Amino acid sequence: MGRLDNKVAIITGAASGMGLAAVKLFAKEGAKIVATDIAMENLKEEFSNQQENVLTLKLDVTSEKQWKDVSEQAQKNYGKIDILVNNAGVSVHKSLLDEDLEGWNKALALNLTSVWLGMKTVIPYMQKMNKGSIVNCVSLAAIVGGADSGAAAYSAAKGGVRSLTKHAAINFADSHIRVNSVYPGAILTGAAKKYGVTSQEQLGQAFVNTIPLPPHAGEENDIAYAYLYLASDESKFVTGEELIVDGGWSSQ
Repeated sequence: MGRLDNKVAIITGAASGMGLAAVKLFAKEGAKIVATDIAMENLKEEFSNQQENVLTLKLDVTSEKQWKDVSEQAQKNYGKIDILVNNAGVSVHKSLLDEDLEGWNKALALNLTSVWLGMKTVIPYMQKMNKGSIVNCVSLAAIVGGADSGAAAYSAAKGGVRSLTKHAAINFADSHIRVNSVYPGAILTGAAKKYGVTSQEQLGQAFVNTIPLPPHAGEENDIAYAYLYLASDESKFVTGEELIVDGGWSSQ
């Protein structure tokens, strides 16, 4: 028995990083998954041998039309949508004074508007079943000043996702739709590797005085398992919750 047997999940940002880890874990736990991203070559390469369990679809998370297309395809292929994981997001490290209006609007579109569009599109499918679980990826930057490495627009957008998650949790509880959030701290992902960080231990060295729990940095699967708990029926009485996965960073 898998923890997600007979569940259908849409996961965004699934071509790499935490999203890719989540797709692999959810599939292992019995779910059927609609894995979405704009990087379709990466998606198809990862899941070419699992098409019966993983449907790969292109999704620009800022496009309302593409959200509708993906949701309709999920319904057509699998007959329902039980889970939505809003994992996709992009951080640009510009300070409040250095950011321009174009960059600000883009960051909000990719990190906040995308989550609203996802929930706006998928929730009606869940309402028809009178149940569902939505998991939104936020960031420690929404809670701890300085955790955003100077990315002002990203921090503001993630703060918006934090509030939007709680709004949805309250307003759709009567439909038995749970809406929760996960807050990654320092996690070794492909994004970190672009900056020359090649190992969890190397990333952890930068946070020895910030994160108390060795090795002072997390892995992609640490977030995927947090998604899994909130997506599964194990958390059936949990909504509006903030699951922080940061090695104790925010406890200080």
